[in-house]
Amino acid sequence: MKAFKFPARHGYSVEISPFIPTRLACATSQYYGIAGCGTLLVLEQTETDGSLQVWDTANPQPRPLQVLKEHTQEVYSVDWSQTREENLVVSGSWDGTAKVWDPSCGGVSLCTLQGHEGVIYSTLWSPHIPGCFASASGDGTLRVWDVKSGRCRLAIPAHRAEVLSCDWCKYDQNVVVTGAVDCSLCVWDLRNVREPLSRLLGHSYAIRRVKFSPFNQTVLASCSYDFTVRFWDYSRREQPLLETLEHHSEFVCGLDFNLHIPNQVVDCSWDETVKIYTPPCLAAPALSAP
Repeated sequence: MKAFKFPARHGYSVEISPFIPTRLACATSQYYGIAGCGTLLVLEQTETDGSLQVWDTANPQPRPLQVLKEHTQEVYSVDWSQTREENLVVSGSWDGTAKVWDPSCGGVSLCTLQGHEGVIYSTLWSPHIPGCFASASGDGTLRVWDVKSGRCRLAIPAHRAEVLSCDWCKYDQNVVVTGAVDCSLCVWDLRNVREPLSRLLGHSYAIRRVKFSPFNQTVLASCSYDFTVRFWDYSRREQPLLETLEHHSEFVCGLDFNLHIPNQVVDCSWDETVKIYTPPCLAAPALSAP
């Protein structure tokens, strides 16, 4: 099913063009037609192109430098390798595949990695191991891939629900965290995946993004469709939740730590705001950079 959303407009009539099969017109009004003005929307049913676009942000152009197009459905995740000897990009798609690209190699992927049985929501290079990335999927698994062999090194049944996000610990190459629709975060030691190192509970809706702190080995953050951002220390068995921030009025979907300013965090929400801050729990001396 396709859907078009037009905020503050209410549909009254719709017709498909008798000449162009992908075009339609919809007559709408403000305030249910009681007040305000009317708007005619002309809509195009374009298929998702499954592409990645490479841009030069220092010299913006009307067109991207490259368009990398091989996925057959939406590209949901993209990550650039952090190791100096690589110039690789990994993408994850609704088509269930992950693709590895070298933008200098003519716009053709180096390899396509298959194994997930659902949408890939997150693909993330290891900050420690060249040619290694993790992926999180709607099939409930976390997978670790080796680009050189083109194979899945490890498949973990991480949650009994869709896994929307994952992140690597910046201090330990064997530790990865996952966040899922079941409202939980699980911290995994890849050397022993029978049980998670820690299961962190507190969110009341799906967890959209998880991030390890670059300044403290056991501290991580999560944001959720429950409108909150939460900070955790998974080494604390009794009380791992450090703080809950309720400073958004809608879904919180984006989250990151600043690598240059210790403990500074940025998040973004469907409430149309981006917030930059240092949470009080991370400003404490005990949680400062090692």
